Amino acid sequence: MSNRVELQSEGAALDAALAELERERATQEISGWETGFAHLSRALDGIRPGLYLLIGAPAIGKTSFARQLLDQTAMRHRVPGVFFSFAETQKELRIRTLARLSGLDQREIRRGSAYLLHWYGVPRLAAGDSADLPPSWEKLKRSVEEARNWLELIYLMECPSDTTVKEIEAQIAALRARAGSEQIITVIDDCQRLGPADQTLDARLPRITEELQQLAVRLGLPVLAVWPHLESGKTAAQAWSEKVANPDVILVMESDSERSKKLTEPNQAITLHIVKNRGGEKGRLAYNFFPSFARFDEVP
Repeated sequence: MSNRVELQSEGAALDAALAELERERATQEISGWETGFAHLSRALDGIRPGLYLLIGAPAIGKTSFARQLLDQTAMRHRVPGVFFSFAETQKELRIRTLARLSGLDQREIRRGSAYLLHWYGVPRLAAGDSADLPPSWEKLKRSVEEARNWLELIYLMECPSDTTVKEIEAQIAALRARAGSEQIITVIDDCQRLGPADQTLDARLPRITEELQQLAVRLGLPVLAVWPHLESGKTAAQAWSEKVANPDVILVMESDSERSKKLTEPNQAITLHIVKNRGGEKGRLAYNFFPSFARFDEVP
């Protein structure tokens, strides 16, 4: 049989395998993609194919964190990224990125919407209107131009309420073809909406995470799914690892009220619990969240 695969024992293959591992170790400290958050990258051993579940209460910053992580990963590794959103519009997601890149308050950027924001903030003006723009718009436009080379890798998709996992998979396949890249990082915000609306969140959680984990395996891609914690009362972060088995990584965001007292309002201190991690460490990481700028800073 001409197409027979030659059998080789593990002992015979060991030298080549060790040489390959040595080459990889010589070029990178972690095996996956850098997130732009140094402590998170080390704890996770980078972003690799699999399902990452990000859980947190409303308004704690889950969407901003997921968008920042997507942007930073795409920027560092020149890989396409796609953000599927059930609640946020493309415009609102763009404003978050603009605020983070420029250091301008989201409210100030929104006031510029009268000038019809055109693809990441470059305003379209009627003739003679340029004098009406505040100086901050020049700062905004400079930030856009500096980031344009990697912003061209990012795609934002607004999802109808009846969107299915199969439709998301088809969109990812189309993006792979368009971008000419098999490697893509995917975020699915408010992923609980992929389940039947007549079921409780607890009932939806195992089914949706199983479907998304299978999606990540089939495509060989990292998928970051954002899930809301809407239950009254406080659920211990570690309890989430017992509630759902499918994700490769479970991250739980919580407010740190004591540390928040040291920050200026409305800035918030956030603890990110890594409660499950098949490929690396568990533990807690500290962040400062600046809502006006949709920005997370990792605390040393």
